[in-house]
Amino acid sequence: MLNARALHYLAEVIRKGSVRRAAAALGVDATAISRQIKALEDEVGLGLCERTPAGMRATEAGELLVRHHHNQKATEEAVRSRLDAMRGLHTGQVRIALGEGFIADLIAAPLQSFLARHPGIALEVNMAGVSEAVQLLKDYDTDVALLYAPPKDPELVAHAETRHPLHLIVSPRHRLAAVTRPLELADIQHDRLVLMGNQFGMGQLVSMVAQEEGVELMPVLRTNSVAVSRQFVLSGAGVTFMPEITVREDVQRGDLVVLPMRYPVLASARAQIASRADRSLTVATQAFLDHLRRNMRFFREDAPDRHRSPSVPA
Repeated sequence: MLNARALHYLAEVIRKGSVRRAAAALGVDATAISRQIKALEDEVGLGLCERTPAGMRATEAGELLVRHHHNQKATEEAVRSRLDAMRGLHTGQVRIALGEGFIADLIAAPLQSFLARHPGIALEVNMAGVSEAVQLLKDYDTDVALLYAPPKDPELVAHAETRHPLHLIVSPRHRLAAVTRPLELADIQHDRLVLMGNQFGMGQLVSMVAQEEGVELMPVLRTNSVAVSRQFVLSGAGVTFMPEITVREDVQRGDLVVLPMRYPVLASARAQIASRADRSLTVATQAFLDHLRRNMRFFREDAPDRHRSPSVPA
């Protein structure tokens, strides 16, 4: 049987990028870590990590063992949680990563109702763009992630997926507010535009379409905040891109207008609740996933189709 402590040390060295940083994080002497990893390498007959200019990196064999360590740890946690449930102990911890666009929907009711129903379960909520959230899942640093416009990834599994197109959001006083056809990027080339950064699904989609269309967008503001983008448009300063559900209350009050774009990649954008495909879920995590599927507006159903023209402009 592989040495569990050595596997733990190896995983921490790869996570931290150096033996010294791993030792500091674990409170263990660096020579003890190096000795354990060397013994593990001797046992399997293969090198497990290598030094690079960016820090210590796992070899192919090292990646296999680190993945085995995390999967073994997750499986044990899942088994323990099921044993606890059999004893009537409803405890646990769930870590969730999500973008700011999901926060209002999560906080509106689902979070409070889950905590009220499961007082023994602690939640850890971390803000992250889609790229960072995917990496947190892959690094075993979060249990689940709420993702908008995620890339296809065989290492992840979607527990819920709904379609939420990325629309142009404008003030009702904007010159395009009454246009009834799907819009093109050329329609807003001279508008004051605020864009989410490319670490976010919204920013990635717009950049992808702009590149495909050969349109150079010159945003007056780039931000990592949905709230900043929303306030920018509410103030009449310009336009932005968001899924309708993110600004639904503003639209219902008549403070903002949602305008569909003609691009299929924007129209088919989706939201997901995802986890690692190879990771066993604890009872607490599964309960939280089921609760989000039932109670978050983002995941109860697809967004309505706002394309007011059946044809796509040439």
